[in-house]
Amino acid sequence: MSEFQTVAKVGDIPAGEGRAFEVAGRMIAVFFVDENYSAIYDTCPHMGASLATGYVEEGGVMCPWHAWRFCIKTGAWLDNPKSSLRQDTFDVRVVGDEIQVALSEET
Repeated sequence: MSEFQTVAKVGDIPAGEGRAFEVAGRMIAVFFVDENYSAIYDTCPHMGASLATGYVEEGGVMCPWHAWRFCIKTGAWLDNPKSSLRQDTFDVRVVGDEIQVALSEET
C-alpha cells in the first residue's frame, strides 16, 4: 500500500521545471509540465546527477552532467528506447494546495 507525503505547495515548482524532494529516504524529482505533475527517481543512473535540475523539453528531462534523457512520465531512457534502463516513477496527486508523492512498498 502506498502512502502519500506532501512535498510542496502548488506554485512551488515553476512551469516546465522540476524540484527534488526527499520522500521516505529517497530523492524524488517532481516536475510540473503542461499543467500536470509527475515524479521520477531523482538520481541519474549514469553518474548520479540530480535530474530535477535538468533541462525539461517535450516530456523528457536531460541530465545536467552528461545529457542522458529520461521520460518524466514513464522513467524510460529516451536515448535508447529499446533499453530496459529506466527511472522509477511515483504517483503524484494534488490535494487542496499540497503536492503529494507516494512510494509503493516495492520501492
